[in-house]
Formats: sequence, structure tokens, C-alpha cells
Amino acid sequence: MNCPNCHHTNFKVVDSREVEDGIRRRRECLGCGFRFTTYERIQPAALFVIKRDGRREEFNKEKLLGGLHKACEKRPLPVGTVDRLANEIEAELVETGRSEIPSALIGDKVMEKLKAVDNIAYIRFASVYRKFTDVTEFKEIIDKLINGDGPSRAQLPLILGEGVKETGRQQSSRHLAMSSKEAGKV
Repeated sequence: MNCPNCHHTNFKVVDSREVEDGIRRRRECLGCGFRFTTYERIQPAALFVIKRDGRREEFNKEKLLGGLHKACEKRPLPVGTVDRLANEIEAELVETGRSEIPSALIGDKVMEKLKAVDNIAYIRFASVYRKFTDVTEFKEIIDKLINGDGPSRAQLPLILGEGVKETGRQQSSRHLAMSSKEAGKV
């Protein structure tokens, strides 16, 4: 390891603390006095993913994060939610104690986590993961979510039903649509 400032190789440790998944060390370069932080984490044993076609591939957390980011793109989720989900999924995979994990298990875990966090992100991921071939399969998933099989009823409904108030924008759109129809009758 080299000093990020002067590339000197001698340091002293000023402070060490245990953090969530390892040790945080504050170091000072003996060459220039620059202070910086390093983290030491336990490297878990290699985890391999068995793909649908039978290929083996080393688990890549970046691929998992990429899929989660795509599913959660432009969703109103708290900062750090995607990283937390990826960490939880990775930890659950390691806890299985298996060195080879089927990709279907990873996909199911992602869907389970997304369903608990956000309906839309769940549907986005499911549509790609389950490889929907027609609208009927997509509608079945949405129907399950609407009928209370989803994460929370606190999210906006997908379809306006009785007792649901329209926003000002929705009222304006409906009013404009009605005005256009009436104008066509004249």
C-alpha cells in the first residue's frame, strides 16, 4: 500500500475501530504526514452462481446492484435502500453455507426484497426476470398486488377506484377531456 498523497510506503496507525463488517484504520504517512482511512474486511469464500444454462460464474455484487438500480430507477426510495438490499441478499447467500447458488434463488430473493420495498420496482424486476411473454402474465402480477398480496397499501393505487380522491392534475385532465368531447358535439 502506498500513501495516496506522496506514494511513500511507511505508515503508522493512529486509530483503529471495529465497524459493521470489518475494521476501520486511520493511518498517517511517515513521509509527508498525510492522514487517510483504510478498511479491512473479511473476504468470504468464493461464491459461484449456477446459471440457467448450467454455466458457473463467480458471484458479482455489481451485477446484482445493476439489476436493483434498474428496477428502482426514478422510484422515491430512501437513499441507500438499493445498497442495503444488495448487502442483505449477499449476506443471505453467504449464510446458506453453499459455495454454488442457483441464479433462480438469487432472482427469487431479489423479488422478495423488492416486493417488500416498492410495488413498481418489484413489477419492473419481475417482468424481466420472469420473462413475461404476454400482457396476461403481467396483469396477473398486478392483480395480486392490488388484491393485497403486495407490500403495503400506503402506496398510490395503480387504478383509481371508489373513494380515491383525484389530484388537481387528474381533475384538470378529466375536465379537459370532457370539454374536448363537448366541443366536438357543437
